[in-house]
Amino acid sequence: MLKKVFGSAVFGVEATTITVEVNVDSGIGYHLVGLPDNAIKESNYRIAAALQNNGYKIPGKKITINMAPADLRKEGSAYDLTLAIGILAASKQIQAEELKNYLIMGELSLDGSLQPIKGGLPIAVKAREEGYKGFILPKQNAKEAAIVDGLEVYGIENIKQVINYFDKGDPLEQTIINTREEFYKNLEFPEFDFSDVKGQEGIKRCMEIAAAGGHNIILIGPPGAGKTMLAKRLPSILPPMTLYEALETTKIHSVVGRIKDSGLMAQRPFRSPHHTISDVALVGGGAFPQPGEISLSHNGVLFLDELPEFKRGVLEVLRQPLEDREVTISRAKFTVTYPSSFMLVASMNPSPGGYFNDPDAPVTSSPAEMQRYLSKISGPLLDRIDIHIEITPVPFEKLSDDRKGETSVDIRKRVTKAREIQTNRFKDSDVVHYNAQMNTKQIRKYCLLDEASKQLLKTAMERLNLSARAYDRILKVSRTIADLEGVEEVNGSHISEAIQYRSLDREGWLG
Repeated sequence: MLKKVFGSAVFGVEATTITVEVNVDSGIGYHLVGLPDNAIKESNYRIAAALQNNGYKIPGKKITINMAPADLRKEGSAYDLTLAIGILAASKQIQAEELKNYLIMGELSLDGSLQPIKGGLPIAVKAREEGYKGFILPKQNAKEAAIVDGLEVYGIENIKQVINYFDKGDPLEQTIINTREEFYKNLEFPEFDFSDVKGQEGIKRCMEIAAAGGHNIILIGPPGAGKTMLAKRLPSILPPMTLYEALETTKIHSVVGRIKDSGLMAQRPFRSPHHTISDVALVGGGAFPQPGEISLSHNGVLFLDELPEFKRGVLEVLRQPLEDREVTISRAKFTVTYPSSFMLVASMNPSPGGYFNDPDAPVTSSPAEMQRYLSKISGPLLDRIDIHIEITPVPFEKLSDDRKGETSVDIRKRVTKAREIQTNRFKDSDVVHYNAQMNTKQIRKYCLLDEASKQLLKTAMERLNLSARAYDRILKVSRTIADLEGVEEVNGSHISEAIQYRSLDREGWLG
């Protein structure tokens, strides 16, 4: 007897429906086809034990299972439940007339209990698109799948519940989530706050500008100056995520199985990989492609601490994602694309010894050592970082001051207001949403300078030996400073402040 059960495979951040055809006929054998990986091939042992422990069995007949489309590679143990229900229905151990209306996924333990799967949210989105009535999956994944409206989601704990639902009509408990209510409930304020930062007023101002314009930023300072502390607080002043951004971010984290009990991510992600990370782990990929750290940072912050310590090849793979805001991974038979629109925050010591710009510490590195250390960061990568800012240690008097600084809530209000100005400015563009994304044409249109400002910029570039690549970056940052002030025209004061934020372009840093 032939029965069809429906599952799903995730490629990139999108799902594809898999039709599992189970045929039970006279004879002996178990044949699983349709490009399954080893985890799926081993499923018959888990299925046999789970069925045996719940009063059922794999029939002693010829079982042929095809996972269609047969030319698409399938991976993982999430098809255990799909295959088990198909075998029971095809061998007439259960009546399952409603199978065509449901998408079923889950990994089986030997006692029949269900283990969580990856990609619950994109699978649910696909199930709704294709008109399925419901989605049956492990209880641990039910909340993320229930974010999708118009689809019945049933989170289960044991295969026995599914069997009784199809065979006897026993009801399953539907997981229902009010997506908007869940979103606003989880929209709590981040853990870290700028009010905890002692001193560093100029650096906090710089971080505010970076957040307001979506500018990538690099912090340069000796050990203990507070680079990591400042970076961790950047998400607290970014504008709150929109519901669309939350769904998009949750989808990516669902693919790698990183969704917590809340189901919906409402906080901007902050990822901080170690400098020993490989290029595949950073950008994504592998035999079965998975999102990397830059995609997990989508709509949030990617923090690279001690930037020169990262392998040169790892840093170079950042260049295209920073420009295109997405990652495309190609294989012989398929191509997947992951979104990667993030703010890059990097930090580094100013020299191998770490104390080049510390006025109270001796310089222990030779010019050759300095050049070798700083040359680990390529010019093309620096081209994509708008703001370079030097940090020096906070004096004891400020560290011991009990007064609280300005809170992240207050800073975020100004940042959000500036972002609203930019959203309105670029409302006709599908690609550009904030100042850091402006192309050359838009820079010329929205960063008009009067003669005095032009002369100021020219003089600064000549006297400070700023490189040509600094020109557009200064104009972009100036535009953001003007937006924070709520003024239409970029003036000399905005240009003057933006010039301060190009430390690594000056002679004596990277030459």
